[in-house]
Amino acid sequence: MTLNPDMVPIQTVAVPSGGQPSIIFNDIPQTYTDLKIVLSGRTTNASVADNVYFAFNSSTSNFSSKVLYAGGSGNASGFSAARYAGSNNGSTATTSTFANIELYITNYRASTYKPYSVDAVTENNATEAYSYLASGLWSDTAPISSITLTPNAGTFVEHSTATLYGITSAGYGATKATGGVITETSTHWIHSFFSTGTFTPTQNLTADYLVVAGGGGSGGQGGQGSGGGGAGGMRCTVTASGGTPGTPESALSLTSGTSYTVQVGGGGAGGASGSDNNGNQGSPSSVSGSGITTITSTGGGFGAGASGPTAGGTGGSGGGGRNGANGGSGTENQGFAGGSGQVAELGTRVGGGGGAGAVGVNGSSTGNGGPGVATSITGSSVTYAGGGGGGAYNTTAGSGGTGGGGNGGSNTGTPSGTAGTANTGGGAGGAGFGGAGATGGSGIVIIRYLK
Repeated sequence: MTLNPDMVPIQTVAVPSGGQPSIIFNDIPQTYTDLKIVLSGRTTNASVADNVYFAFNSSTSNFSSKVLYAGGSGNASGFSAARYAGSNNGSTATTSTFANIELYITNYRASTYKPYSVDAVTENNATEAYSYLASGLWSDTAPISSITLTPNAGTFVEHSTATLYGITSAGYGATKATGGVITETSTHWIHSFFSTGTFTPTQNLTADYLVVAGGGGSGGQGGQGSGGGGAGGMRCTVTASGGTPGTPESALSLTSGTSYTVQVGGGGAGGASGSDNNGNQGSPSSVSGSGITTITSTGGGFGAGASGPTAGGTGGSGGGGRNGANGGSGTENQGFAGGSGQVAELGTRVGGGGGAGAVGVNGSSTGNGGPGVATSITGSSVTYAGGGGGGAYNTTAGSGGTGGGGNGGSNTGTPSGTAGTANTGGGAGGAGFGGAGATGGSGIVIIRYLK
């Protein structure tokens, strides 16, 4: 979604025949910084002018304002009047003339008090006419989602018209940093790095991040199959991972003009067919630069493939073990351990790689990869860092964990495992007898900040 930095009409209300007591704007979009209402109005009140008042979210409390006005040939004077929006023409003003009112509200969706201002004038072909300037404050932290305009004594007559505009204030609609692939939601700018690059703020920022390392590769055939690769370590300020219950990371304080290095780790390579070798650990992902503590996620552990009982590799999440050996351990608050391999026999599975959300499953069960963790840092829920499924011999292989984990291979079907999904940090699926190891999925780094 791209916001227009100009004044955008949201809704117009035209009073029909018979009039109406109020003009109401409901369901105001929360996608702008300021609001402006332009009212051309006349009421049934038997006078030249009829005051107009407003309410926010149906509230008439916590308003204060000061008004400066002049009437006819008199000098200007002031008064206090909460919720005051100027005056409409009353029924004794010149026939078919309408007053003009502009009400401006700043930072209407912020969790702070809301300032507003009024510029209004009545239209009357006689000495008695009025102009008004007002400023005020609504001392409430709720975002404004509705506005009601109501005359003091009369009702709005036919042809009275009000238009609500949304305004994107200067600087709000523009990005505040360079680097990566830039997208947006109604509230945030998002910079996604699918490969290594540089992030440079153009003003001081408080930023959320997701840093996912490359997933581990799986081993070569390993006799009766190889372990699934562990998922790349996952660190995030929006969603916890790799712990029970786990704790989200703290946001980064970034300095204007400083170039921060963003490293995106590649997935670990798999062992070749018939090599009987372990896979390789995934590479780390990180954000580093002056004034911050480097944020590093550890690459996923390798899936075991060497002959004999072989443990999976340690990493962000651990790789699956084989032939009765344990899976590798994960890194606290980044990922979980891999599953252990079943003791070699006719019809065996190998341990699945650990994921950011849970341990890999033991080969004596299903050998599935551990699931990843879903986060909505981009505005939509996406799951990252799933472990690779374990390979198998003469039985069904393990499935990859949600979040990019590759499926294991089996000599009863496709012997080679499948690679982890790119830019998820998913672990590679283990190989079945005669199959090759697979490559882990590359990592990703996402940085976001408020508009």
